[in-house]
Amino acid sequence: MAYSIISITPKYAQQILTWAYDPPYDLYNLTSGDLSGLLKPDYRYHVVLDEEGELVGYCCFGDDARVPGGDYDQGEPVVLDLGVGLRPDLTGQSYGKGFVGAILEYGSRVYNPKVFRVTVAAFNQRSLRTFRTLGFNDKGLFTRTLVELEFIQLEKPVQGETSER
Repeated sequence: MAYSIISITPKYAQQILTWAYDPPYDLYNLTSGDLSGLLKPDYRYHVVLDEEGELVGYCCFGDDARVPGGDYDQGEPVVLDLGVGLRPDLTGQSYGKGFVGAILEYGSRVYNPKVFRVTVAAFNQRSLRTFRTLGFNDKGLFTRTLVELEFIQLEKPVQGETSER
């Protein structure tokens, strides 16, 4: 499947707010209070559309992809944090590799990092499997304070870059 990635609009942000993931993935459900963050230019949110122009997911680059408590000493322009969200009815159907692959290609072309970094809830084996399949390696484990939930940070050098940083 071919994907196109464009900057988020208020219309797409409103659609994303209606998405409801089943437990335990409901951690990723957004509320109306998240609307301003989705539309904040500094958070670099984008939507991912399929060949028919249908909204299938979203992504963000930079600070809003970070989870409090993680090790983020190294940042841009060397390391680019990435957050992704696939529409709930499409999860668990093997769309992840192509979906995330398109986002990585876009992020590489637009932001030119040396390394991509993602932070994934440790229970989210589907997402972890997708990122590991795409060449991401575990770099650390931490517990997010307040919610007491474990997260794993993974990194992947951009193609053509070395893994040293």
